[in-house]
Amino acid sequence: MSAADAAPAPAARWHELVLQVPEAQVEAVCDALEALDALSVAVEDADAHTPAERALFGEPGLPPPAAGWQRSQVVALFDTEAQAREAAGLLAVQDFMADAAVVGVRPVADTDWVCLTQSQFEPVAITPDFWIVPTWHEPPAAARTVLRLDPGLAFGTGTHPTTRMCLRWIAAHPPRGRRVLDYGCGSGILAMAAARFGAQAVDAVDIDPAAVEATQRNAAANGVRLSAGLPERAQGTYDVVLANILATPLKVLAPLLCAHVAPGGHLVLAGILERQAEELRAAYAPWLALQVQEADEGWILMTAQRLGATPP
Repeated sequence: MSAADAAPAPAARWHELVLQVPEAQVEAVCDALEALDALSVAVEDADAHTPAERALFGEPGLPPPAAGWQRSQVVALFDTEAQAREAAGLLAVQDFMADAAVVGVRPVADTDWVCLTQSQFEPVAITPDFWIVPTWHEPPAAARTVLRLDPGLAFGTGTHPTTRMCLRWIAAHPPRGRRVLDYGCGSGILAMAAARFGAQAVDAVDIDPAAVEATQRNAAANGVRLSAGLPERAQGTYDVVLANILATPLKVLAPLLCAHVAPGGHLVLAGILERQAEELRAAYAPWLALQVQEADEGWILMTAQRLGATPP
């Protein structure tokens, strides 16, 4: 046996999460995967190349007649195996997964996905003068506040409705001189926006060390100051607490997140489907009264303010 034969195969850089999903749940599952920062999501016919295969045809320029097939296979690409398995665990407890199944997680051969997808991403307007701009683009002339973030290199890039709603809230309520917590920071995009809009101190925390590293890199690249770490870094109370996760973990985290909200402070939650509003209200009712602030493509932003003096 040669040395080449004995050498271990290189570890796969990317991993795919494969799900089998009924047609009625395809859209909700795809939206959730995007919220979980999948690098890409593809929907295929689970019965392809069998007698049960069914074609889906649509008119050019119009939406397809259905979101998927009667038995659809949904394939989501993630940076690491750990992220793919975490996404599978978070999805498994969602009610829209009742008739769906996790097929498995599989490695993907090393491919330059970033280069392949760069041409598909343009600057994202959050407000007329606040933009998220990939590094290979020049900022639009109208941009007065800019964050540089590249799709495929981070866990949240401003393109998903949940992230856009959080960013719009920050722009409409600039946390100048305030203390801000971004819980479940992912790419750090919300933490960076808070810093860009004048926050005095920003803590960004996540259970995933890779997300913490991504936040630190992105903050350095954008020239913003924040403190990133694991959840235990969050200490004391904050004038603004942001959490863009999913409904189930948000319900579990209710007492913890509410405890971090200072008198007069704001709690801002996203990753919630419109039909989940009441269950979130109920989960947070012992501490704070949540209200729907905004809706976007079936997702909602919920906010609450703790009674008490507004911080100076």
